[in-house]
Amino acid sequence: MEILDYDIVIIGSGIAGMSAAIHASKSSKKGTKIAILSKLHAMRSHSVAAEGGISGVLYPGQNDDSYDLHAFDTVKGSDYLADQDAVELLVKNAPKEIRFFEHIGVPWTREENGDILFRAFGGMSVKRTAFAADKTGFFMMRALYDYLIGTEGIKVFHEYYITELLLDKTRVAGLYGFDMSTGERILFRTKACIIATGGYARVFGFTTTSYSSTGDGIALAYRAGLPLKDMEFIQFHPTALAPSGILITEAARGEGGYLRNSKGERFMKDYAKSKMELAPRDIVSRAIITEINKGNGLVQKGSEMAYVDLDLRHLGKEKLDFRLPMIREITIKSIGLDPAEEPIPVRPAAHFTMGGIHTDINGRIMQNGLREHMHGLFAAGECACVSVHGSNRLGSNSLSQCAVWGRLVGMEAAKIASSSNHVPLTKLKEMGYDADECLNKFIGKDGEYSPYHIRDKLQNVMEEHMYVFRTQKGMKQALKEIKNLKKEACNMRIEDKGRLFNTNLRDALEIRNLIDLSEVATSGAIKRKESRGAHSVVEHKERNDKEWMKHTIAVISRQGPKFEYIPVKITKWKPQPRMY
Repeated sequence: MEILDYDIVIIGSGIAGMSAAIHASKSSKKGTKIAILSKLHAMRSHSVAAEGGISGVLYPGQNDDSYDLHAFDTVKGSDYLADQDAVELLVKNAPKEIRFFEHIGVPWTREENGDILFRAFGGMSVKRTAFAADKTGFFMMRALYDYLIGTEGIKVFHEYYITELLLDKTRVAGLYGFDMSTGERILFRTKACIIATGGYARVFGFTTTSYSSTGDGIALAYRAGLPLKDMEFIQFHPTALAPSGILITEAARGEGGYLRNSKGERFMKDYAKSKMELAPRDIVSRAIITEINKGNGLVQKGSEMAYVDLDLRHLGKEKLDFRLPMIREITIKSIGLDPAEEPIPVRPAAHFTMGGIHTDINGRIMQNGLREHMHGLFAAGECACVSVHGSNRLGSNSLSQCAVWGRLVGMEAAKIASSSNHVPLTKLKEMGYDADECLNKFIGKDGEYSPYHIRDKLQNVMEEHMYVFRTQKGMKQALKEIKNLKKEACNMRIEDKGRLFNTNLRDALEIRNLIDLSEVATSGAIKRKESRGAHSVVEHKERNDKEWMKHTIAVISRQGPKFEYIPVKITKWKPQPRMY
């Protein structure tokens, strides 16, 4: 087992992880060693799939926009569950990040006068989403990767899978995992660690996210005894391509697209008259499923999937090719349909997870609830719950979140690395041997159940009972089935016993993560007896501020997750009825 010493180790190579590495390097003294660990090639991280844009008040006063208006839109969009101090931090720092990405090479789409162009996004009062056509995430990732590979002191470990987060009481000690290409076990000793591994939307089968979005870092933290926050809030993007689930960016509606039911009606007039198609995602998703449930949807031949139409024909080919070239390409290549000539079949799909590892406003991972943070341990991006999105994220705030907290935790980690020492090597080796024994037992499983069969059953359960509309009976049934799948997972069959690129082992480890996170999300959802944002419960149709204006905190126990609650931080905006 090889042992590697680094000052800072970052798990995850998306926008949050790469940003953290760059800003940690810029803030560190010469000679600081930084490692980025990715279970994929770094440029295949899910951030490349972000299409629509990044939010920020780049020109205050223009279109009557302001930091306070962006913050209010975000708080209202969150259904008042976002921590407002974190929201204010987001909106004040987002413009700096847009300019930083401009300086490192992102080709923002521009006005004729050279100003960065903004498009409309759901729940935003004015246009404040900067974009690079409809490939924003790819261009941001490419710029980051080009920058960091030329930065001294940063090393990227492609295709390394981490199975254990090693803690020494109240501080981080290191990480244990293996090199996918050789199977060699690796111990990383570090003074500071940043988890930036993305979300867990792959608990659903019909999702816009990549197969890698399995919540690995969140599960690592949970099994290490660290608290998770607001895991019941899972966002469904209203417009995923039927039947594949490929994302059709909100920018398609931001550019003027219409949603139509089987009668050809723009039905959003009945659900959010002032915003229409540009209402927040939770509202649009519920509207689509309500129309389908009323019998106003269409049914796709072959897949038999119910859907509604996203009509872009009136935008014209020229505008589509300039503003939405990838969407046109995707639909032509995927289903043989040109959106300039025919409407696109869409329905809501799992897209973003508002919950994640419980952090403070600085991205420091907390030990429990409101108490002390873990020394040297941070989280950023979708895997972290600051909470800046509350119960429902506004589109284009995610890339802002990744960039803002990527910079913030990178700079904080640099401070820790300059003032701390590694744990003693003997102590780390003891932890590594225990982790190695656990992995050997996992590989040695020759049980009854195929991990893929378990994954399919889990995703079916989640789609049936934890989708856009939830019922108490359905969620309780889901939890019962998840617990049964958890038992089956203890008796999984790992057929590939080899070391080289053992994707069977990786898949089984990911499925274990998905089961754990599904259990936490479903258990938390059962307890929250209200409808708020993405958590819509048929028996509890209204938001209940008196009893549920609070964050859910979940910690592992032998009996499953145990829960406590902490207050939402309110600074300027008192909770109001959420009307659009």
